[in-house]
Amino acid sequence: MTITTATVALPDAEGGWRETELYEPRAWTEHPEPFQSRIAFAAAHVVADPRGENIPGAPAVIDWEATLGFRRHLFRYGLGVAEAMDTAQRNMGLDWPATQELITRSAALANEHGARIASGAGTDQLLSLPGSLGEVTDAYLEQLEFVEAAGSQAIVMASRQLAAVARSADDYLQVYSSVLSRATQPVVLHWLGEMFDPQLNGYWGSADIPTATRTFLDLINEQSAKVDGVKVSLLSADHEQELRAALPAGVRLYTGDDYNYPELIEGDGDHHSDALLGAFAAIAPAASAALSALDADDIEGYRREMAPTLALSRYIFAPPTYYYKTGIAFLAWLNGHQDGFVMVGGLQSARSILHLAHVFELANEAQLLTDPDLAAHRLGLLLASAGLAR
Repeated sequence: MTITTATVALPDAEGGWRETELYEPRAWTEHPEPFQSRIAFAAAHVVADPRGENIPGAPAVIDWEATLGFRRHLFRYGLGVAEAMDTAQRNMGLDWPATQELITRSAALANEHGARIASGAGTDQLLSLPGSLGEVTDAYLEQLEFVEAAGSQAIVMASRQLAAVARSADDYLQVYSSVLSRATQPVVLHWLGEMFDPQLNGYWGSADIPTATRTFLDLINEQSAKVDGVKVSLLSADHEQELRAALPAGVRLYTGDDYNYPELIEGDGDHHSDALLGAFAAIAPAASAALSALDADDIEGYRREMAPTLALSRYIFAPPTYYYKTGIAFLAWLNGHQDGFVMVGGLQSARSILHLAHVFELANEAQLLTDPDLAAHRLGLLLASAGLAR
């Protein structure tokens, strides 16, 4: 890597500053075609309209031009888009009316680009606690029908509402079996761990992961014709490796492990994971370079491209993990994909200034700042607004 003559002063927790040298931007190679060896989705964020009333509890007001522009950026690097997932702030500011427009617009854009898209179908239009499992099932079916009608594959998301009313593993199996029976094409099942959403504790009817996994596998084995794959976001490489070895033939495992994705995507010689990752929204050019190397059977090249991204991803997804969306939006702002660092629900305030400064530092080390001077300027504006001008 080549270091520029520019340096940036970053604040530390002790009240001091440290100088960080900026690296020259890397000329990443675009790869608009899908990859051959792995299916790869990036879970994309939404860009808030800076003129909108994007405060906690208010309906989302979205900058559609910037939001769709970011998806074009992902398509240029060969990545499909996992739309309207938790990265897009489902259950954290993105309401159902805005979700519907997002899915409609993104599915049309993906079709225009010949790119893959899969979109979240959940139950978050239920604004109060449902009175029955039937209400949860109906909510799922409403969203599933909408996603498929928009021209997108469906990702059946974990449901806060189901977690609140289910009393046993059988309740989960009943709801999911009813939903899958109505799917017109194979779906992705999403198991989102409580580190991403504490309200999902005990999903699949048990807080014991091996017990919950057996229920999950019972559903998949029974409904395998309706399941394209599963996305598991438990941040446990061991669990993922055990689960993918137990999946029925033809059912993919799309890793959602933002801590261990390089080794999981590479595989163990017998099995590998495909990808459906929020981290890929932050590291799209590097992920593309790595997957290109994998297509060429260049394992060392794959590892070399992935390795610098891991520290950045692990830090963005550090506890409390559910606030990782702030780091994704911050990097998009640093890299010029949006004009302002604002988020629906005011979520830009969910990470500290020192945390964001270190995100900048790690992105610089991974050569993922496309215009380091612009990124440094924008970081300086943020630091000054927080009272940290030097």
